[in-house]
Amino acid sequence: MKILFIGTVKFSKIALQKLIELNAQVVGVCTKEKSEFNSDFAELRPLCEKNKIPYKYVDNINSKDNYNWIKSLSPDIIFCFGWSNLLKKNILRLAPMGVLGFHPSELPKNRGRHPLIWALALGLKKSASTFFFMDEGIDSGEILSQKNFDISSNDDAQSLYNKMANNALQQIEEFLPQLEKKNYQTIKQNDEVSNIWRKRVKTDGRIDFRMESQAIYNLVRALSKPYVGAHIKYNEKEIIVWKVEIVENKQNNIESGKVLDINEDKILVKTYDGAIRITHHEFEKIPNIGEYL
Repeated sequence: MKILFIGTVKFSKIALQKLIELNAQVVGVCTKEKSEFNSDFAELRPLCEKNKIPYKYVDNINSKDNYNWIKSLSPDIIFCFGWSNLLKKNILRLAPMGVLGFHPSELPKNRGRHPLIWALALGLKKSASTFFFMDEGIDSGEILSQKNFDISSNDDAQSLYNKMANNALQQIEEFLPQLEKKNYQTIKQNDEVSNIWRKRVKTDGRIDFRMESQAIYNLVRALSKPYVGAHIKYNEKEIIVWKVEIVENKQNNIESGKVLDINEDKILVKTYDGAIRITHHEFEKIPNIGEYL
């Protein structure tokens, strides 16, 4: 089974390495030379060169030139793991077995953008890694494999990314021989229970201390590395916050956003229902007790 691989993020690299270890017949790779869009961008060229896999840097995956290059490799199936642009009909219908996509959510729930970020920001307790055959919709094709994983209160973006990746690698190992033998089954998604998460914008990452402590905690861990970080507006500058702790504070006559205490570089701030201690941040100058964030 000849596989054409499309991807450009850290998970793409992990998945491609897994396919190589499983002796899958990867006949070509479409990727990007650089990406300012993907904060978890990963360079696939070294892996391709090491394993003598033809590769092509692409911008518009749907262009005639890229279509012709993929077609020249005669793939039986296309794997698209970690690509932010929709594939059009010409690519979706190129390989006889279709295009296998990947989405880290419990499809048909939570289609769309930034699934790991939204899962943490919204305080979900579980999610899933899902492989599905892509159609012209948004994450709406028939499911080949889905495996759940729990989201703990201690998870941040990196630990959840690792959980998702480990889950998905187990699935690849399970379904690859099924695909090779054409002995697999798919499950049609139920559109009636689906929803689509929107693209995250910069203002979504701003900490507002009028929020409850748990909501702030969830926001900060959702945007922690490898993502861009949540931020505070302070003295007309955006200050990145990487990690916070929830602290009980029952004083109800103190306004949200007031700095309550400073301990070395750790900053205790009043929230709507308690307090948050900022433990990892990019403040160049630590605020004073009594200031407002």
